[in-house]
Amino acid sequence: MIEFYSPRVYKKVIPFSYSSSILVVLFSKTPDIWNFLRYSIWLDSKLRLQLDPMLILEYFLWRKGYEYAISNHYDRHCVWEEVAQNKKLNKYNHTIIDEQFAFYQADGLKRFNASDPNKLLPSNVPEGSFIVRAHTPMSNLFSCLWFNEVARFTPRDQLSFAYTYHKLRRMNPGKPFYLNMFKDCERRTVAKLFHHRSEEKRKILRHATE
Repeated sequence: MIEFYSPRVYKKVIPFSYSSSILVVLFSKTPDIWNFLRYSIWLDSKLRLQLDPMLILEYFLWRKGYEYAISNHYDRHCVWEEVAQNKKLNKYNHTIIDEQFAFYQADGLKRFNASDPNKLLPSNVPEGSFIVRAHTPMSNLFSCLWFNEVARFTPRDQLSFAYTYHKLRRMNPGKPFYLNMFKDCERRTVAKLFHHRSEEKRKILRHATE
């Protein structure tokens, strides 16, 4: 009997000043830490896969030759909207968000226009809780560039995704990057959300059922 794949779950936390950045750190560090990997599936700790990993790789990558797959955001598609929402909810220091946003605009970031036939992405705001990737040179480069932006400005990776992608395409015109940005409803079908429970809540629930 041939074992076609051996899934491995990595739960080790990589130290960083802001927990939501760990995901992108892992994206960028994987080629150096685990050189044997050819493909990986990354998901938020609150999500649980509902399908066989091989089926996920086949659907999101292999079927159409993609090397990186991430869903669009369920509600917002323009970085302008994402900036406003982050500031409204006080997700990070407003001054630093403004500096990041001003830098991106000065370097060519434009408002998302869904009707533009030449747009490079179906949405400029991703939902980064579930990512499927092949460990190709362009996929690794994109991940490293994305992490650079997270480390340089804010850990709100949805703010820097579109800028990083457009910059990668602009700086590498002769090297295609096969990115699959799929609909959020597909993500919710494949990975279900399970909210964390604190230890105290677990004890209360346990006592209530005894």
